[in-house]
Amino acid sequence: MFPINEPTPTLAQLRAFLAVADHLHFREAAVSLRMSQPALSSAVSALEETLHTQLLERTTRKVLLTPAGDRVAVHAARVLKAVEDLMGEVAHSREPFHGPAHLGVIPTVAPYVLPALLPMFARRFPRLKLTVHEAKTETILEEVREGRLDLVLLALPTETAGLVEEPLYDEDFLLAFPSDHPLAEADGPLDRDVLKGLDIVLLNQGHCLREQAIDVCREVGARATAATYATSLPTLVQLVAGGLGVTLLPESAVPVETGKRVRLALRRFQPPVPGRTIGLAYRASSARAPEYAQLAKAVRGAIRARRLPVRVTS
Repeated sequence: MFPINEPTPTLAQLRAFLAVADHLHFREAAVSLRMSQPALSSAVSALEETLHTQLLERTTRKVLLTPAGDRVAVHAARVLKAVEDLMGEVAHSREPFHGPAHLGVIPTVAPYVLPALLPMFARRFPRLKLTVHEAKTETILEEVREGRLDLVLLALPTETAGLVEEPLYDEDFLLAFPSDHPLAEADGPLDRDVLKGLDIVLLNQGHCLREQAIDVCREVGARATAATYATSLPTLVQLVAGGLGVTLLPESAVPVETGKRVRLALRRFQPPVPGRTIGLAYRASSARAPEYAQLAKAVRGAIRARRLPVRVTS
């Protein structure tokens, strides 16, 4: 091991010596580095003094590498290449929208919004190596705080310290029930009081949509009494269509989860209409925070262009 207090070669010394080793001529080496020949000779001598080893055999007609010089030339080339790679990597990392970006998305958003976002990312930010991780709110919030995720797409507010929250869009909750339910005969938007006495089917623990639905019920004095729970929105829709209760469905999910084969009816609520805000969140301390703010703007544009049934924030 090299003693800690010993002087170490400088990059300038290594670069000067490697130029001489390549050209085996001081004047030609100096020209290649655009430096004076005395300065080059001084740098090589300083390297030999630092290493306590003669690296070059100088004659009046030519320059030769000593056996030690041969070995040092190999190491010098390796060190200078590593430094070049380091500088290149750092330069690339300073470029906006370049390199890896790890995005977390909650399951009640991913299938309905990602089809609008992923083509936009590929088209507008081709050098951004986006990876997507789908998980419940608690999980992706922990991972963005710990640095395993860079930004997360979820319901706001998160009430998590240290995060910047960028609202993207607002959407309404619709009441979903079997097509043969008595509510199907009612006219116009429903009062939220209608939730009282209904069997409300919810998602499992950990889904923020579950807590939002419970909050809506609590506001009108209703209780989610159904004993059946679902692990995903598609399953939730099938349970409701099968007659096991009613549920609150985010409007962005309607085009995907409902169709001719699903025996489901949907009704809007009277104001104040229950709903949720979806946005991007990322660490305020992130060096890429300005980029993520621009990404949020691009995401809003993609959602608007896709004409999803939501209200995009300005």
